[in-house]
Amino acid sequence: MSFNVKTNFVNLFVNEPLELEAGEKLANIQVAFQTYGKLNSEKTNVILVFHALTGNAHAGGILSNIEKDNNSKYDFLEKYSIMNNNKLGWWDGIIGPGKALDTEKYFIICANILGSCYGTTGPTSYKPNSNENWGLDFPVITVRDMIKVHKELLNYLRIEKIKACIGGSLGGFQVLEFGIMYPDVCEILFPIACDVINSDWAIAFNEIQRNIILADKNWNNGNYNGNTIENIGIARMVGLMSYRTPENYIQKFGRKYISEKYYSKNTRFDVSSYFNHQANKFITRFDPISYLTILQATDLHDISYERAPFEDVLGSIKAKTISIVIDTDLLYLPEHQKKFTNLIPDSKTFEISSPYGHDAFLIEFEQLNAILKNYL
Repeated sequence: MSFNVKTNFVNLFVNEPLELEAGEKLANIQVAFQTYGKLNSEKTNVILVFHALTGNAHAGGILSNIEKDNNSKYDFLEKYSIMNNNKLGWWDGIIGPGKALDTEKYFIICANILGSCYGTTGPTSYKPNSNENWGLDFPVITVRDMIKVHKELLNYLRIEKIKACIGGSLGGFQVLEFGIMYPDVCEILFPIACDVINSDWAIAFNEIQRNIILADKNWNNGNYNGNTIENIGIARMVGLMSYRTPENYIQKFGRKYISEKYYSKNTRFDVSSYFNHQANKFITRFDPISYLTILQATDLHDISYERAPFEDVLGSIKAKTISIVIDTDLLYLPEHQKKFTNLIPDSKTFEISSPYGHDAFLIEFEQLNAILKNYL
């Protein structure tokens, strides 16, 4: 059983701007968020869900309306809602009645991150008192900045304590930062398929994607004025290579070819068709400057930066931490996550077994539900 959902909007940092980690200030930040379930009278049953790189606030339920972001010059929220009308949220498999994130017990909040193009202020948003969007003028942001915005949303909702934070990949980065930055707010942290830093391996994938986007014929130093940046689709293909495993692609496609003849200059394989389909979807649904902005935020992720050694920073986390790794994750290696989890005082690690690699946190709902229900 699922439920209909809608996106809410709120403007934060109206009276006093957000001081970004890189030194600039950003005021009047619009935040798009969805909620599921009912907030109890004590406001103690809250779970924060953090999405990954190209995710959004639609984590659970059925999006039943075409939604608009009136603060955006290029409205990707509307494009997303058209593409996903009457479809389930990206984590609906663990959100809802009887599931781990039980909407009959918990009040679940998922907000679109700062810098994205799905309703929260980012490069597609209008500059203050202007009919032009930020574009490349949008400031450098970090995961810590994203968390400051999440915390301000809680302040706006007058929520002082929360039951849990949960997220995978970039969402897992946010979980860790929340536990570090606000050690007395959250009871349980669930970082999934993530790391305490963005590794050189992950940065290398991002660098390839950046260069592909910047080489697009319509890039024009970021002044593409609504022209299609087709190369973002090719960049997405690179990302897909890091999200899955060779075994998964072998199982899924089995070298099946879709052309009339095997020996042909036009020979195409089923996997090629899949990659091109995903690329074309991504061209439609995500802004390239937002993508570059968030890629940089992931590259800057380092919980020790300007703080202390990793051991001390992780040792400062007070929340119970239930770390979930994926045995075939090629992007954020499970042995790395296990190592840093052991440095958190009250922690435990569980491993998901999956052929899907990094993407397993978006697929292996049965295993996720089984782990999470032990603590929720």
